[in-house]
Amino acid sequence: MSRRSKTKKKKKSGLLRIFGLLILITIIAGVVFAVQVQQNGGGLKGFLLTTLGSNKKDLEDLDTIYVLALGVSTDLDSHLTDTIMLCGYNPKTNQAMMLSIPRDTFIGKNKNRAKGNDKINALYAKGVDKTVEAVEELTGIDIDYYAIINNDLLIKMVDVVGGVQFEVPIDMDYDDPTQDLHIHLKKGMQTIDGEKAEQLLRFRHSNPDKNGKMTTYPSSYGTDDYGRMRTQREFMKATISQAIQPKNMLKYKDLVNAVMDNLDTDMDINDILPYVPYTLDLDFNNIRTEQLPGESELCNKVWIYIHDKEETATLVEDLTNMLETGEVASTEEEGEATNTVEN
Repeated sequence: MSRRSKTKKKKKSGLLRIFGLLILITIIAGVVFAVQVQQNGGGLKGFLLTTLGSNKKDLEDLDTIYVLALGVSTDLDSHLTDTIMLCGYNPKTNQAMMLSIPRDTFIGKNKNRAKGNDKINALYAKGVDKTVEAVEELTGIDIDYYAIINNDLLIKMVDVVGGVQFEVPIDMDYDDPTQDLHIHLKKGMQTIDGEKAEQLLRFRHSNPDKNGKMTTYPSSYGTDDYGRMRTQREFMKATISQAIQPKNMLKYKDLVNAVMDNLDTDMDINDILPYVPYTLDLDFNNIRTEQLPGESELCNKVWIYIHDKEETATLVEDLTNMLETGEVASTEEEGEATNTVEN
């Protein structure tokens, strides 16, 4: 055999060894990855933990996270927050909560001299930090991040997933030609598309009847703004719960785009990613939802919401205890506040 033939045979043998070694390394890496996935709980959660370079031990380093979600309406010319919601999540106990702050909550010094600018929703015009500080003052909770959400986000998410199953609590009929707003929804379980979602989220009360009386949510649910806040919370839970279902896996790109186009936040992606795998075990239908305790008052010809400091302290203690221990205390039905808040 010639030297050239021997050389070609040696090169071929060397390539086969390298190729075989690569296959062996790939198989070993695959086995190690599969074992790691199982050690991290298996399934999609284990896959995400392993892909992100995390493991169950890293859970010990994750603290409860508090995010202030601020909903801003595109139909409003003024810089006001239409929705203010403090959200908390603890991956260790897998508990989460949402606490609505009425947009008319009084943050001034003297209610007898109350003005529109003394409402918490007016602080957004002075900077998001002002709203964060006010909510921290009201609740005593240190807020980690804020998320400014265009109210179109839920509407777009609903369209991406092809509609959300939701039980509309009451018949809704309202028309405001000045805003080109027309709300006509029937009570009961139904598929809510983007157009219906906008109607659902903006409803406060019906058109006045021939006697000038307007129908709103029942007091047991929470009238006017209180009812709307409760509907917003419940619809948000339903939308997220249905959006993350496996059948919508192929729509995640569109969902992410919808979020990115309608979200402004100071959250760092590297701080948030470690929490993602654990949210897969979260039952969004069982998220604890509450409203800042208090009642409405007409002061200086302005409707404002006066929060109850003692009840707020008790509620916050209950919520934080639930997040830290996982113990869920029995709660009264939402919607105790019954006074009407006027814009």
